[in-house]
Amino acid sequence: MLTRQQIRQFLAVVDTGNFSRAADAIGVTQPTLSSGIAELEGHVGARLFDRQRPTVRLTSAGNRLLPVARRIAREFQRAEQETARAPAANRAFQLGVIPSFSTRLLEAACAQWSADELVVSERDGAGLRRELRDGRLDAAVIALRSSEADNLQFFELVEEEFCLMLPAGHALAARNEVSAEELADEVMIARRSCEMLGETSRFFTARGVRPNFSFKSQNDDRAMALVASGLGLTVAPRSLEREGVRALRLVDFDATRHVGVAVRADDYNLGGIYSQRCQRLLSSFGAAAQP
Repeated sequence: MLTRQQIRQFLAVVDTGNFSRAADAIGVTQPTLSSGIAELEGHVGARLFDRQRPTVRLTSAGNRLLPVARRIAREFQRAEQETARAPAANRAFQLGVIPSFSTRLLEAACAQWSADELVVSERDGAGLRRELRDGRLDAAVIALRSSEADNLQFFELVEEEFCLMLPAGHALAARNEVSAEELADEVMIARRSCEMLGETSRFFTARGVRPNFSFKSQNDDRAMALVASGLGLTVAPRSLEREGVRALRLVDFDATRHVGVAVRADDYNLGGIYSQRCQRLLSSFGAAAQP
């Protein structure tokens, strides 16, 4: 007989592509996870994963089980929500946010909730997607990808370009755009939380620009504050522009991102408390995004 824990373990390996990361994601030891997968394979009578590659891959049997496992997980989750619908009204809404989302927009949206109504956590996009699918989060603010699993539904908040951010008093600040080659002697600040970090690095390297760095951080607010202080320049989404910082177009760097709220599609479409709270969250962000 299949158990919910086995289904959860199977989906964790699928979503992370790695037994170690899967164990961390669901809070079990790797031997416990491996044992659970072995038991599941015993029940179905076939190997579910090809473990001979750096990233584990589904076998044909695993691919056949995957849509069934997704459906079982959703039904478990739906049953819990239906049977606990009244208490859920008193539970704080769990929101996850990527580190690079504008603090200004987050602050404005959260101001419309009380402290006992909303709990906010910060993760990278992959972590938020896993926790949302597992039901540990109710919604997540993430950078949207062109290809997503069909059990998530997305509501776009903002489409924005990546710009060169420099101090308002910089000699180039009066310009509307600047080329990479003009920045060869500039000191830079590295935003480690950036979804475009690799692309940005390759863009400058391809143009022979290998800048020195005065600061490297996961903290975007601190990085932008140090840009304002004159410590260096950085590339960032336009929404991170702040007082003391000018955003210029970087010639031939046409990267953009779409940031939105992700929710569980099946649960959202059921209506009820979950849907109502998601709609309230979307309204909060919609108001925050108004000029």
